[in-house]
Amino acid sequence: MLELLPYEYMQNIWFFIWGLLWAIYFILDGFDLGIGTLMPFIAKNETERRICYNATGPFWDGNEVWLITAGGVTFAAFPLAYATMFSALYAPLLILLFALIFRAVSFEYRNKVDSPTWRTIADVCQTGGSFLPALLLGVAFANLFQGIPITEKGVYMGNLFGLLNLYGIAGGVLFVIMFCLHGALFLAIRTVNGLHERAVATAKMLWAYLAILTLVFLMATAQYTPLFDNYAHTPVLVIIPLLAVAALACLRFFLHSEWLVPAFAASALFILFVTFFGIVGMFPNIIPSNIAPEASVTIARAASSHLTLTIMLAVSLLCVPVVIGYQAWVYWVFTHKLTKEDMESDHAY
Repeated sequence: MLELLPYEYMQNIWFFIWGLLWAIYFILDGFDLGIGTLMPFIAKNETERRICYNATGPFWDGNEVWLITAGGVTFAAFPLAYATMFSALYAPLLILLFALIFRAVSFEYRNKVDSPTWRTIADVCQTGGSFLPALLLGVAFANLFQGIPITEKGVYMGNLFGLLNLYGIAGGVLFVIMFCLHGALFLAIRTVNGLHERAVATAKMLWAYLAILTLVFLMATAQYTPLFDNYAHTPVLVIIPLLAVAALACLRFFLHSEWLVPAFAASALFILFVTFFGIVGMFPNIIPSNIAPEASVTIARAASSHLTLTIMLAVSLLCVPVVIGYQAWVYWVFTHKLTKEDMESDHAY
């Protein structure tokens, strides 16, 4: 059945999967990056800081698997795009990698030494290792949306500071606020008493900032990128940003009623539709060039062979449901409310 799919269809399917994997990563790792970023502002004592760690402790490493999956799919399905992306964005991606490493260390080693100084260092690694990836992911994807200076040979003509342009920074700030709101909701779901109340209040406050930033980012997108060209050419696609706005409105309604699980689901949908707003706007480019449109890395140029894409799709259809099922089971087991008594367990961070 799969080998009957035309090569062009297979390329488009993998482009959709590529975008979906990034969206899943943003949704899943987004909340623990958000909690780590918010921790210095929302946790008032050592117990509450430990609760923040334990709120994401069972999930963070499984969530980061989707980052590896997204990168792996880029390499296997679109190797030219992988080579160009990891060359052009080498510096921010390397910083992101080191930030995630320090963050992982903070989880595992924070309580290995009974020292306030040691725990403070771990907390700095946790917060910095959460804030920087959120910021850099937003900067990287915003730059992809507007195009980066690459030649027909895939040579990047810019530098790290060139990525820190106005639109790139706007994308970074949007991602940070979006992930912090997502994290505040998850923390509110998992906590009680004062920490729970502060998490809910923080989520309500961040919603207003996110709504304003979303509007600003959309206006900046119209000014600095060609993303809206596809929407003008195919008006039915406007349903994607409209669904993002609807998810944001539902999020506000659920927050006002303090229905936290539906609010978290609405936040996840908002992240999904924001991601696809950019991905669909880029189509058929994976890495647009802003100095020579003909140098853009398109799906057709970057895709692996028909056989490779077919085998990958067959393996994905068999294996991904298993991964999703296992991860769903982990969430089912560990999403209970955390209390001070839980921190006395030998298994607590």
